[in-house]
Amino acid sequence: MSDILQKIVAVKHEEIAAARKKRPLEVVRQDAESRLLTRDFEAALRRKIAAGHAAVIAEIKKASPSKGVIREDFVPADIAQSYAEGDGQVGAACLSVLTDRQFFQGQPDYLKQARASCDLPVLRKDFMVDPYQVYEARAMGADCILLIAACLDDARMADLEAVARDLNMAVLVEVHDRQELHRALQLRTPLVGINNRNLRTFEVSLQTTLDLLPEVPPDRLLVTESGIHSRADVQAMRAAGVHAFLVGEAFMRAPEPGLALAELFAG
Repeated sequence: MSDILQKIVAVKHEEIAAARKKRPLEVVRQDAESRLLTRDFEAALRRKIAAGHAAVIAEIKKASPSKGVIREDFVPADIAQSYAEGDGQVGAACLSVLTDRQFFQGQPDYLKQARASCDLPVLRKDFMVDPYQVYEARAMGADCILLIAACLDDARMADLEAVARDLNMAVLVEVHDRQELHRALQLRTPLVGINNRNLRTFEVSLQTTLDLLPEVPPDRLLVTESGIHSRADVQAMRAAGVHAFLVGEAFMRAPEPGLALAELFAG
């Protein structure tokens, strides 16, 4: 695990301990289990692909640790609507909303606002290390969670996946290399995200997805993450058989995120 991930994970454990004192696990669990109507995250991606379109998980992110505030005019509900509408023909399949406070200036209310403003399924993007967070995610309305293999051992990944499945939530497992991919493939989830950012050098290369693609079984849905900046990038991925994308930062800098998405993924 990289130094920054170790720091983030340590902070997460502190946040969870503080949250448990305010809202005990059983209270959050009951809240989560009372929310029966999840939106089908995987199906939304597959419908786009079946229709011949790119399946885009469009990210709502205010800031990042390395670049600070990305979008000053940050209204999650408006951004979500823009993504859902696109240009009227090309739009997002799903949303990803950052809820991490300390490192990404996110918060749970952003997810609630985004989900309430459109019909798209929503991923809670955070650093999940404890079942408490999974129940918390469903309680705030998330339809899917992200599990980052670099942050978790096999047993904890399986535990978190099981909790999510019990809540009828989808799970996207993020990997950075071959070893993490083979660990992720031991899980039941069909959604595998390949993050093209190297955790040691922080360089981004789409070649990571292309190198790992042959080792992803056909029954899994591969989502490529990071490094999509141009239509040429999209075309290269789709020519290789990759049709699902998680993209955010480029859209966050655009005046109208949905139109930026449509322009990038047109055709």
